[in-house]
Amino acid sequence: MQFGLSDSQLLLKENTRKFFASECPMASVRRLMETGTAYDPSLWSKMAEQGYLGIIFPEEYDGAGLGKVDLIVLMEEAGRALLPGPFFSTVALAGAVLHEAATPEQKKRYLAPICRGEARATLALLEAGASWNPADIRVACADGRLSGEKLFVSDAAPADFLLVVARDGVYVVQAKAARITVELMNGLDLTRPQYAVRLNATPAEKLGHSAGLARGLEIAAAALAAELVGGMQRTLELTVEYAKIRKQFGKPIGIFQAVQHQCADMYLETESARSAAYYAAWALEENSPDAAAAVSIAKLYASDAGRTVGNRGIQVHGGMGFTWENDVHLYYRRAKASETMLGDATFHRERLARLVIDTQDALAKSA
Repeated sequence: MQFGLSDSQLLLKENTRKFFASECPMASVRRLMETGTAYDPSLWSKMAEQGYLGIIFPEEYDGAGLGKVDLIVLMEEAGRALLPGPFFSTVALAGAVLHEAATPEQKKRYLAPICRGEARATLALLEAGASWNPADIRVACADGRLSGEKLFVSDAAPADFLLVVARDGVYVVQAKAARITVELMNGLDLTRPQYAVRLNATPAEKLGHSAGLARGLEIAAAALAAELVGGMQRTLELTVEYAKIRKQFGKPIGIFQAVQHQCADMYLETESARSAAYYAAWALEENSPDAAAAVSIAKLYASDAGRTVGNRGIQVHGGMGFTWENDVHLYYRRAKASETMLGDATFHRERLARLVIDTQDALAKSA
């Protein structure tokens, strides 16, 4: 196991940061927030040219063929830039599930266009029961048609197709299919709109290896943890910058111990979450026996840390932190929305406990 990034990964990190700084500054983020979909076709095409849309997918499907750690590097920088639009939903979520659950023929039809920047997608899993456990799904398929409702589906409006999780597997539904409605829901994160998707005997195609859903969701959860880390890092940077210039009693507030403690705690939370996210990616790449547990640890820690760092950042900014002109609250919105996506800390603590118990039971039976 390497405890540092390789030269190529460091280069990827540097180039990605420069790319987002140039092509997606905060002025562009705020502009896209007002569009309703947060999707920019020009930015999407440029990301495709950089190879970001196919970063972890095989070259035979027009991907870049890189590893899970490379995806984490990219997602961290995307989180730091507060990248708007369907990148996470398409690549790290729907793309990862497609790669793990689709047949080779289905990958050529659905995954390859994603890698080339010709298609966008998302995953529809959550229902009224608010459970991220696929075992709790109620949407059903009958004669190749799906019926039911999915809630809080990220980036459904700009998607060309949706992966819908049903009781008996994962299905591809075309966004322009008959008897499907997509309605915008009120959400915290304006850079990643969420939608209610209603299916009424909507035509669907089942993926050939739906058992791969669990693996795809683990990759997505690790990627989301890394995105949270990037947001925490930028929140910390903005907070430290503010503490250096904001004055009270004629002195910068950064010299006061109470403020220093806040910033130190933010740094600790950020670095700890980063370590957990990168280990989860490494474990997934190496098919380590503890990969599932590492993913849950990364997501539960990042979920809590993202909220805590956001809280502390706003506290240091004081009243400024709540103003629309300040960027800190936008990162806080993303952190709060991502906290519950793919399972909050409580969900993953319970999952982690089940994994431990199942492992102990298996060892006892083999003894």
